[in-house]
Amino acid sequence: MAIYFYGTREKPYGCFSNFSKHGFELDELWWPTTEHYFQAQKFVNTDRPWYDKIREAKTPKEAAKMGRDRTHPLRSDWEQVKDGIMQQGVLKKFETHADIREILLGTGDEKLVENSPTDYYWGCGKYGSGKNKLGQILMTVREILRDRQYFPVSNEGTLNFELINILACPNFQEPTYFSTRGTVTLLKKRWACENGECEEPDRLA
Repeated sequence: MAIYFYGTREKPYGCFSNFSKHGFELDELWWPTTEHYFQAQKFVNTDRPWYDKIREAKTPKEAAKMGRDRTHPLRSDWEQVKDGIMQQGVLKKFETHADIREILLGTGDEKLVENSPTDYYWGCGKYGSGKNKLGQILMTVREILRDRQYFPVSNEGTLNFELINILACPNFQEPTYFSTRGTVTLLKKRWACENGECEEPDRLA
């Protein structure tokens, strides 16, 4: 069954919107939302002052409006690169925030659809005939996160873990996790594999 999303206030899938307030660092700069990042890239090599102003826009709605202003020169390759740029921003957003990453991974293999009644490129449009490019990118990002071995694991629905690869341990059977609940993002110890024996690290909860 398809999962539809659109507004940021929708629970739990409002975080799939490019307007959701989940900032990230990319290109050595901080971006308040994916929308800020996407719109600014239109002018990265044609109007750098406008690029910076978009990044500093107070809201994603304002950033979107500024990005559509054609009094500023649009980069010549925009149509060729825009999908890749969108995917870069979306991927970084979900890599940065463990809580929404788990929501995305928790959708399994369901189809994701941006239910925009007016956008026939990024969304599905009013009659469902749109290209749904944002939904497609989210599904691609979901696969990338799986390939990188980010798995949603819950303990009574509250404790989330992120898988760490451990190689070269012949007796290794159990995946190694560190907690991402709250503000904890790093595990100070990893499994120690010496002489084929594993020691479990302290877990941060």
